[in-house]
Amino acid sequence: MQLYGLKTCDTCRKVLKQLPEAQLVDVRADGVPEVVLTAALAQFGDRLVNSRSTTWRGLSEAERATDPLELLKAHPALMKRPLIQSGPDLNSDLHLGWDAKTKAALGVEG
Repeated sequence: MQLYGLKTCDTCRKVLKQLPEAQLVDVRADGVPEVVLTAALAQFGDRLVNSRSTTWRGLSEAERATDPLELLKAHPALMKRPLIQSGPDLNSDLHLGWDAKTKAALGVEG
């Protein structure tokens, strides 16, 4: 299980405590494989881009209008966190955020 996020993100730390088998991939340091990013963008659409982040607020209007895939490659911290890959099938094993739906899908209480 891969958890794509930031090592400094409180939510990502919380997820790692609840999913000890997950491996954190720090998107700032390591990036997100393009195949995972493409599948996540296809599945979650605009929800994948965190438009409430300080990174987003620092972008110009021209940069915000860029293709989301290119924008996330250039600014990986813009990705909503965490993005969890729970298995090999990128079409059904991706989960975005840490809400009740994601917890239920991964068998986590609370």
